[in-house]
Amino acid sequence: MADYYINVILDEAKKAKISEAGLADKIVTIDGKEAVQVEMSRKEQKKLVKGFSDLSFDDSNACQLPAEAEATLLGIIADMQTLDVMKLAIMKLYNPLAGKAPRAALR
Repeated sequence: MADYYINVILDEAKKAKISEAGLADKIVTIDGKEAVQVEMSRKEQKKLVKGFSDLSFDDSNACQLPAEAEATLLGIIADMQTLDVMKLAIMKLYNPLAGKAPRAALR
């Protein structure tokens, strides 16, 4: 069992992508909406919180990413045809330098 989850709420287009990837059996119902849950570790959760400061988690330790990041994650899921994608996805979603000013060169 994972420490944290990312809920990807599905509309018809997203549901079609998940079904094409052969993951239709992974679709669950969350708060009356169809979704897939991507598992992540505590370390990956910490990186996402640093990368997305407005990210909030519910009582079941689940969150929902902003639209652009969710689209990236869904693309990775469709390409890899599995929900176990956080090792790769964290590299695409987490930018450690986001919001920081560029450093001046020391000479």
